[in-house]
Amino acid sequence: LTFLKGINMKKILIFYGAYGGGHLSAARAIKNYLDTNYPECETLMVDCVEYINKYLNKVSTAAYKEMAKKAPWMWKKVYNNSEHGALARISTTSNKLMSRKLNRILQEFEPDLVISTHPFSNQMCTNLKKHKKIKCKIATVLTDMAPHSQWTIDSEYIDYFFVSNKEMKEILSDNGIADFKVFVTGIPLSERFKYKFDKDSIYNDFNLDKDKTTVLFFAGGEFGLGRKRTSLVFRALIRLCKNYQIIAISGRNKKMYSKFRKLVQAYDVSDRVKVLDFTDKVPELMSISSFVITKPGGLTTTESLVSGDPLILINPIPGQEESNADFLVRHGVAIWIKKDDNIARIIKNIYRHPEHLDDMKSKISDLARPNSTKNICDILMDTI
Repeated sequence: LTFLKGINMKKILIFYGAYGGGHLSAARAIKNYLDTNYPECETLMVDCVEYINKYLNKVSTAAYKEMAKKAPWMWKKVYNNSEHGALARISTTSNKLMSRKLNRILQEFEPDLVISTHPFSNQMCTNLKKHKKIKCKIATVLTDMAPHSQWTIDSEYIDYFFVSNKEMKEILSDNGIADFKVFVTGIPLSERFKYKFDKDSIYNDFNLDKDKTTVLFFAGGEFGLGRKRTSLVFRALIRLCKNYQIIAISGRNKKMYSKFRKLVQAYDVSDRVKVLDFTDKVPELMSISSFVITKPGGLTTTESLVSGDPLILINPIPGQEESNADFLVRHGVAIWIKKDDNIARIIKNIYRHPEHLDDMKSKISDLARPNSTKNICDILMDTI
């Protein structure tokens, strides 16, 4: 502490939004890295909408979850219409109005840098900077595989854009954003995904056979999207892939957890299928998995790629996750099981032709960016 008194402490404010877990996880990864590696920084992490109004945050996040879960076609329409037209203008206008409330914490904390992992806070801060209410630098961290125009409103007031892939940089460049502002770093994730684990211990901890192919299956968590199709995929894995061992994680979805347990009992496969409602060992489990089955959220797909795992994609949220799925399939690291596909045929083909997984695995290194969090933080600290 005595040493730090002589240092010019830098204040960094990190904004996120609780609409899906990826924005929060990205913000948390950045804060943890800065706190651990840059003691001359003071960091503060804030949910931008909750800070403005807790009731608004509760209602809007609940509405998002319900729409994504029960009326995904409606969410797709909202997502697409928010790119252009009346809905885009309404969103931008409302964020400008809310920026006045967000300004209070900015004036109190007086940050040297604002890092935003959600477009709402991004727009609020650029509006404040545009009207000379704040002078700090603004960094935008995009948390999907494809950009959306809501991220780039008033982009001239944003100092840094951090994106997951080269295509995103090209799209931003085509939209008039200077190349020197855009850094292809990948989506920030926990440093635990870079650890070298003792795999024998992981197999023992979960009572798994290290000589069998391990599949990590995410059921969609609290969204429970496509519950019937998820069950069909799970059933097909159990029935058709008898030399696979499966770890199925239901998250907060109690109905899916119950459904999975019943299927395990019905097929009497508890020796090779483990059903978990929660685990904090995802990095460890990804390290021993041959592939991952999941909906294509930006964070989970990033974690899978960094772990070297090809992806089988199911039940994307229309809009951003469909864009993620399309990107991953085009780059040959994923298979997307779509609504009208023959699930049994796809699963059987994967099982009978492991060389397809090997081919996908060989292409992962072109997309995986294990040092994403470090690179984002180092770039920012070098310039401020």
